[in-house]
Amino acid sequence: MSLITFSNKSDGDAQWISVSDLMAGLMMVFLFIAVIYAKDADSRAKNVTEIVNEWQDSELEIYRALEREFKDDLPRWNAEIDRDSLTIRFLSPEILFKAGKAELTNKFKAVLDDFMPRYIDLLISRFDTKIDEVRIEGHTSSEWSSSVSRSEAFIRNMQLSQARTRTVLEYSINMTGTQYFTPWMTKRVGAHGLSSARLIMQEGVEDKKRSRRVEFTIKTKTKEAMFRILDKISPAVEKSF
Repeated sequence: MSLITFSNKSDGDAQWISVSDLMAGLMMVFLFIAVIYAKDADSRAKNVTEIVNEWQDSELEIYRALEREFKDDLPRWNAEIDRDSLTIRFLSPEILFKAGKAELTNKFKAVLDDFMPRYIDLLISRFDTKIDEVRIEGHTSSEWSSSVSRSEAFIRNMQLSQARTRTVLEYSINMTGTQYFTPWMTKRVGAHGLSSARLIMQEGVEDKKRSRRVEFTIKTKTKEAMFRILDKISPAVEKSF
């Protein structure tokens, strides 16, 4: 049997420990570490579950509040609420803008006059600490003049969608009903034109009318929750001892 020698200078005697005894000792140490780590991992897993549940409950609460506030208005606005993305989607392009233009129609201005003050007031009064951003998103169909290439059509639609969302944001901030909320809106509300990047498809075919839309999407503080989760599940061996 292979042996490892350890010298003890205090008494000059040689102490001999067999490799099998040494391995048995190391296994006990590793087992001890594993038990400690397993307990710590279980605690972290519970914390992660709590964070995820809290986040999901918050988003469900926001969705239900939006539904209660706007359910009677959505049909006349030809709008809908998407539960998963917390998006209110306006789907009548003929009401929103004139074809190829960024100016708001009078009908869409009337909708925004009714919608925006109630929307922003609801978010601030009930969910301020849970909201990271409100995105005003402009979307187009893939159509443009047949005389331009597909890539050029995308770029021109990008310019149009960006101009439209800026117009919506400018009008929303400057309207009388939201002036009290201007400081909050300038920090939390952004305008994003996305061209035809997110078309609405029906049975594999582009729905050109529904693709031309304006959306108001709530982004909750998911990133903060994810960082908290990563902090909980990341190995912290030094904390185990």
